[in-house]
Amino acid sequence: MKSPSQQNYIPQVSIDCVIFGYSEQQLQVLIPKINFKGDFWALPSGFVFQDEDIDDAAHRILRERTGIESIYLEQFKVFGRANRSSKEFLDKLIQQNFDKLGEKSASHTTEYDWFTKRFLSVGYYALVDINKVVPQKTDLDASIEWYGIYDLPRMIMDHEQIINEALKTLQSHIDEKINAFNLLPDTFTMKEVQEVYEAISGKTFVRTNFQKMILSLDVLERLEKKFTGAQNKAPYLYRFRKE
Repeated sequence: MKSPSQQNYIPQVSIDCVIFGYSEQQLQVLIPKINFKGDFWALPSGFVFQDEDIDDAAHRILRERTGIESIYLEQFKVFGRANRSSKEFLDKLIQQNFDKLGEKSASHTTEYDWFTKRFLSVGYYALVDINKVVPQKTDLDASIEWYGIYDLPRMIMDHEQIINEALKTLQSHIDEKINAFNLLPDTFTMKEVQEVYEAISGKTFVRTNFQKMILSLDVLERLEKKFTGAQNKAPYLYRFRKE
């Protein structure tokens, strides 16, 4: 595998992806653990080729991590603090993994210099049906797992801040973009819709008011009732009406 500095990437520009799923009535985030000694967790990230559109790069990174071709994706913020450099992180990683990395060579010096320059990172968030995702490890990952939004591991650099900003943006988007349905399976009940909205917003809604609000959006198609063993109490199934 070629080192990043040897590939035709735009220097000092990266993409960090916050991949949201939903299960057990809470938002989940897909996070890899870096394959080195020490506790290093980072967002799924990557770089942009010189001849590649930035949205295409984000889709490529997400496809490599989730195994899904079609993903709901939103760019939400550029992170460019002058002091967000990864030098401190890389120094700590190298110190703890000196035996694994071997003696410092010219190629190591080149990669060190390439990675420790100031990077501007473009933040994207993605919404996926968690049951369709097959998490994919890269050569840099020890593992990749789902973590509850309020039970995240300690993230490197400013990645926790990126997740918090992604959540704030998603909360502002659920009414404007009506995108929360991307977290649900193809068919769902109104109760499941309400639970997703509550998980995103952190609020509790009155069932009747919530149902009226969702139906007024005119974006759902009602299907047959979901069999529960008690036909008179069986809830209707819905699906998102595609344009």
